Amino acid sequence: MNEDLERPQGRWFEELPVGTVIRHRTRRTVTESDNILFTTLTMNPQPLHLDFEFAAQSEFGKPLFNSMMTLALLVGLSVHELSVGTLVANLGLTDVIFPKPVFHGDTIHAESEVIGARESRSRPAQGVVTVEHRAFNQHGDLVAQCRRTMLMQRRPA
Repeated sequence: MNEDLERPQGRWFEELPVGTVIRHRTRRTVTESDNILFTTLTMNPQPLHLDFEFAAQSEFGKPLFNSMMTLALLVGLSVHELSVGTLVANLGLTDVIFPKPVFHGDTIHAESEVIGARESRSRPAQGVVTVEHRAFNQHGDLVAQCRRTMLMQRRPA
């Protein structure tokens, strides 16, 4: 069997030492449809996302892209190069910030920096990794940031 097909796409615990920075290749342009669908699926009645007339009167002059979708996209953009097939569980998200707004038509790209890594005390085949995810728009502006703690598989013996 082809060993490359058996190996997970994500990184093992041992491949994530503190200081590692991964600049994720996948980018995503967010759309009006994304915003409306996510906002309504999550039962969020905020008119800044759904009511274009209301949003036009806001300081932004147009609808804001839902920040919870921005957060989900930030984590999602990291999955292919970080945790596909090697993640056991997400343990938490902290320190979430949105320093700049996101609007329909913005193209988001992301990077992840390992800020903590330790072997699991109770699960010898796993380790705990904390990354800081950062999302940027097409202008290079930081639009979202969070810390994510994950339980990761260790490389098989």
